[in-house]
Order: sequence, then structure tokens, then C-alpha cells
Amino acid sequence: MKAFEKCPVCEGELIEKEVEKLLRGGIHSATVNIKADVCTGCGERLYSQETVRLFEDIRKKLEIQDLSTLKPLGQFFSVEEKSIA
Repeated sequence: MKAFEKCPVCEGELIEKEVEKLLRGGIHSATVNIKADVCTGCGERLYSQETVRLFEDIRKKLEIQDLSTLKPLGQFFSVEEKSIA
């Protein structure tokens, strides 16, 4: 049974979809593809308690730089403002 029958933000219909979630922890980021209930009206995403716990575990691993269970996808860079001009 779903926690919500309708969107708590706009009362829209909720449908289950696979979504991509970006998680950040410390200087690292990770993406995870996960199922969520998504509102067809406003786009609000609702995650199960189990999924939220998974997000917290991943963020904690990112913060302490325990990357052993994560698959590298490349590198991310920050551009300094003075190098653009």
C-alpha cells in the first residue's frame, strides 16, 4: 500500500516511475536509478522509507570517501570564474 494516494503538494495523481536521483556527499556525487511515486501534475517525487535510508547510506559513504562499492563514471570539474573571461 502506498503512503499517499494523491500528491501531498497538489493533490495530483501519483504513478510509479524509474527516476534518476543525484546524491552528494562531501566532494563526491553519485547517481542512482530508483523507483519513485511521481506526481503527474507537479512532478513531486515520493520515495519509500527504505529508499530514503538507501540515499542516507550512499551519502554517508560519499562523505567518508568509501567509494569501494560505487562504480566510477568519470570526473567532475569546477571552472574558475577568472578562467572564463
